[in-house]
Amino acid sequence: MAWDASRPVPWGRLAREWLVYVAVMSVVFVLFLRDTVTTGSIVGLFASLPMYLIAGYVLAKFGYQRKTLRDLKTAARATPTSSSSTSASRTRSKPARTSRTSTGPSQHRPNNKRKRR
Repeated sequence: MAWDASRPVPWGRLAREWLVYVAVMSVVFVLFLRDTVTTGSIVGLFASLPMYLIAGYVLAKFGYQRKTLRDLKTAARATPTSSSSTSASRTRSKPARTSRTSTGPSQHRPNNKRKRR
């Protein structure tokens, strides 16, 4: 898709996603990286906000929009159940035999009996 300046940017969603990222990374810092956390890593965590917002802005202007959980749930309800798709595969006929699937002479194993001299 081409750049379209009139496309809306979901600023609230981008900010919420970044806050979730900061919360998860804070837990990782506290639980797993307690001894190695420096001021630089905390500053870097908060410096990721403008980078994330800029990347989200550019992607939104190009037309990228991830589906929400609500969209995924409605799509799951709209698609047929998996049981109907498996019944369709049961009625499918077998493909025609080929030289690799036939049981012709090339498929027989040689007799492994040792010949005595």
